[in-house]
Amino acid sequence: MGGTQACRTIAAVLARAGSKGLPGKNVAPVAGRPCVAWTIEAALAAATVDAVLVSSDSPRVLAIARDMGATPVEREPEHATDTATVDDAVRACLRRAAGLDAPVTLDERDPSACVVVLYGNVPVRPAGLIDRAVDLLRRTGCSSVQSYAPVGKFHPWWQARLGEDGRVTPWEGDRLFNGVHRRQSLPPSFVPDGGVLVVSRRALLLEEGVAPGPHAFLGRDHRGVRTEAGEVVDIDDAVDLAVAAARLGGVR
Repeated sequence: MGGTQACRTIAAVLARAGSKGLPGKNVAPVAGRPCVAWTIEAALAAATVDAVLVSSDSPRVLAIARDMGATPVEREPEHATDTATVDDAVRACLRRAAGLDAPVTLDERDPSACVVVLYGNVPVRPAGLIDRAVDLLRRTGCSSVQSYAPVGKFHPWWQARLGEDGRVTPWEGDRLFNGVHRRQSLPPSFVPDGGVLVVSRRALLLEEGVAPGPHAFLGRDHRGVRTEAGEVVDIDDAVDLAVAAARLGGVR
């Protein structure tokens, strides 16, 4: 029986068994390994991470975590549905980790204590991304940091509404495509890509006085680190799985 491990930074890998889009995607083979193994490996390799927890209701995922040297944390059924929120799942994971034979906890005395939230269905992310995000949170004292990729040709200015009769109207305003016809003329726009999310302990525990809502756990000061198009592959369907396999095929 080991002693308590009080950590400055804990990585929580979320990998539930179910998925409507691609059943079993967290254990689907990607370049010769279960999908979740790539995320666990990235978390274990991060210099800024003190401990890696893997939260899942899948016995296979928990076994993979154990074999790789991470701490498996069995997820309760109520936090393993497709309607369960990310922050609820992470808080539940931390509570259960604190009750293990060798407890893993965040150091409550350290104001920079934080949790790195990683998704098991994201096998492709650039090297060093986790450390970049944690470093930004530590340097700035912000509430959270998330990775963002440029939207490219799927820019919000080029979005539209398509009526049942086929009529196209602007998504917002009264000018179709905001009058822009060249991609190079679009202002920079970014979207969360799923590569990494780092949340301070205070923000995760909803101690910053933010109004209730699905993103309250991001806190008052949310920041981002940039990735480039295609650097992160978030698997939602079979096409994503094929892309990830192609990207990782030469990595061993």
